[in-house]
Amino acid sequence: MLGFGSFGDWRPWPCYAATVEHSVHVRADRRGQGIGRAIVAELAERARAAGKHVMLGGIDADNAASIGLHRNLGFEQAARHGEVGRKFDRWLDLVIMERRP
Repeated sequence: MLGFGSFGDWRPWPCYAATVEHSVHVRADRRGQGIGRAIVAELAERARAAGKHVMLGGIDADNAASIGLHRNLGFEQAARHGEVGRKFDRWLDLVIMERRP
């Protein structure tokens, strides 16, 4: 498998039913080859077809490649949350990016 992606409800309340959050992972040795771009584009199309209005993505603030990829696909930074995640023994800031599919 080269990579995978999914999207799901952002929050469980009915007023947020048209908003989804996506997640994408590309195998480390295959990054930079357009796989992530293809996955995010397909997810956005599926979200649009499902009648979703906004797609969100939460990205490690230090992941410039993923932030750039999302910007190139029409996502804009909506928020930045400080030290809300922890991975590899360090706190992570999270950038929230959004796009209307």
